[in-house]
Amino acid sequence: MERIQNFRKLMNLQGNQAVLIEKPSNMYYLAGFTGEGMLLILPDEVQVFTDSRYTEQTQKEAPECTVLEIGGGKSFYHLLKEAGDAKGIQEVFFENDFVTVSNYQKMTEMLGGVTFSPVKGVPEKMRLVKDASEIAAMRQAGDISCRAFEYILGEIAPGISEREIRQKLENKMFELGAEKLAFSTIVASGPNGSLPHAVPTERRIEKGDLITLDFGANYNHYCSDMTRTIAVGKPSAQLEEVYNIVLEAHLTAAKALAPGKTCQSIDQIARDIIEKAGYGANFGHGLGHGVGIDIHEDPRLSARSTDVLQAGHVVTVEPGIYLPGIGGVRIENTCLITETGSESFIWAKRNLIIL
Repeated sequence: MERIQNFRKLMNLQGNQAVLIEKPSNMYYLAGFTGEGMLLILPDEVQVFTDSRYTEQTQKEAPECTVLEIGGGKSFYHLLKEAGDAKGIQEVFFENDFVTVSNYQKMTEMLGGVTFSPVKGVPEKMRLVKDASEIAAMRQAGDISCRAFEYILGEIAPGISEREIRQKLENKMFELGAEKLAFSTIVASGPNGSLPHAVPTERRIEKGDLITLDFGANYNHYCSDMTRTIAVGKPSAQLEEVYNIVLEAHLTAAKALAPGKTCQSIDQIARDIIEKAGYGANFGHGLGHGVGIDIHEDPRLSARSTDVLQAGHVVTVEPGIYLPGIGGVRIENTCLITETGSESFIWAKRNLIIL
């Protein structure tokens, strides 16, 4: 329960205060619970509100927590009120960026007279710097992803569909030890490559296509994230030029990663290269994002970010150029910020692969 103790200290939790956690990723990070329910953190106890489907699971995953079941007319908020009354709770901190308006109304109606205050992202701030066990899980997730990429290169040929590629790629990640997918796999071929978050279709690969593959394995609750753009047959001169520009932006920005650097400055390095080449208008998203239990976390590498990199942060570097009606290129690695620079969890080749 070390994380719970640290959390209490950061919150400066007093005897008449409690924290209600509902985000699945925060419940797992703080208590190890992966089922459905809520976590109530009190100054002297941690309670898990859940239903009978998860009681035994909770006892195994979070043995130091008190498990309370809903049912028999009792809702989560009845349990919250009972705990509040028993402990004399006068203030409850909650995840205001997650709780719905409807559930907030239920809480305030059930616990009349109790003050509700935002938790202000304290759990997410704790999650920014990864420890050794988290890094090991993410390194393994990255290895699974890279090995699956090497496999899929031997399966792609003219005539195969985007959906068939997705199925083979995902099946291989599971075969290699992925516990689940980090996110929905993107396979974008030919003109579909201009869509940064394209959904795989029945479009069949043609000679001369570029194919963007954006995917990742989840291992031991932690995500990996990688993107590679490959060619089936020699691509057009324009698309080959675009690939080389994106590659330069990616390599240069990744090399600049280091503690103390601002996220905005890293984003600007890649953006300057793409803008100088005349494609600034075709790179509309930020350069990268944090990765961990969730696929998108802080810090953010973007023009608007005020974050500063620290050792233990894990971020993606993923510049892209997207040309409507023609195609696109994106190259992405997931990188750990070290004491002296950075280390990539993704070892797959980044030069243009022509199948």
